[in-house]
Amino acid sequence: MTATPIRLLLVDDDPLVRAGLSLMIGGAEGIEIVGEAADGAEAEDLVRRTRPDVVLMDIRMPSVDGITATRRLRARPDAPQVVVLTTFHADEQVLHALRAGAAGFVLKDTPPAEIVDAVRRIAAGDPVLSPAVTRQLMRHAADGAADARQTRARERLAVLNDREREVAVAVGRGLANALIAAELFISVATVKAHVSRILAKLGLDNRVQIALLAYDAGLSENGDSGHQPGSVR
Repeated sequence: MTATPIRLLLVDDDPLVRAGLSLMIGGAEGIEIVGEAADGAEAEDLVRRTRPDVVLMDIRMPSVDGITATRRLRARPDAPQVVVLTTFHADEQVLHALRAGAAGFVLKDTPPAEIVDAVRRIAAGDPVLSPAVTRQLMRHAADGAADARQTRARERLAVLNDREREVAVAVGRGLANALIAAELFISVATVKAHVSRILAKLGLDNRVQIALLAYDAGLSENGDSGHQPGSVR
């Protein structure tokens, strides 16, 4: 039986970029391009009509930009996964898009095979963002509000129990489920269950947002569990 193809929507205000992406991705096995949009507003309409699995979303567009569109799409009950397109990998706008719910990003000059791989990984629930890039993004966006951000992040993480906190920190370090399972001496299925509970408790969309929250809390660099005397667990 043939697997159901991944339904992909392309969103970019440059028709040449859309044409190039369509040409690069259109022939890939297991991927079906269901539509193209020139801005976030058009993307929202097409998502309602075509129900894509993945949206490849430009960040900077007129009318409704990619960050706003990502936030709106991820709030839908049938939300598609979003991969943002960008020119610079250390762009603060990328960080905003990830916080809005994007599951990863690709550079516009990424080789076609890698873009196709990113779409497949995102459709399978695997975020496209390395720990090194996450740290670079966070440092790029560092500002005088870092202490307040850390306090807020640690307060949010306080709702997790000990094991969930350990899993969240491991996700923040960029570890895959199998590595987390080996490190914590639990099964991969248990790791997945913990990740699902973490997402539900914290009101997050995906593992990337767990990683960003762990980084905000200052837990992802050194593997610290975040436990402090008197802290709420």
